[in-house]
Amino acid sequence: MTYLYLGIAILAEVAATTFLKLSDGFSKPRPSLMTVAGYGVAFYFLSLTLRSLPTGVVYAVWSGVGVVSSPRLPGCSRARSSTCRRSAAWA
Repeated sequence: MTYLYLGIAILAEVAATTFLKLSDGFSKPRPSLMTVAGYGVAFYFLSLTLRSLPTGVVYAVWSGVGVVSSPRLPGCSRARSSTCRRSAAWA
């Protein structure tokens, strides 16, 4: 169950990061709300995960999956800036 919580936390964080880009500096209400909600869900499930797993393991999985997943999301592929393209080079 702990790894399920970690998976939910990672998915919520990646989605929130995508909506952060789409919020255009928090000027668009819907993506801004999704960003805040996504990070709230991510950190809640991350806190549940940290009750059972060591911090180093959780952070390694969290950051590794997040870095690989973010450039592959639809919001990132439509981005006009080079941020997503630079991130994709690392994946």
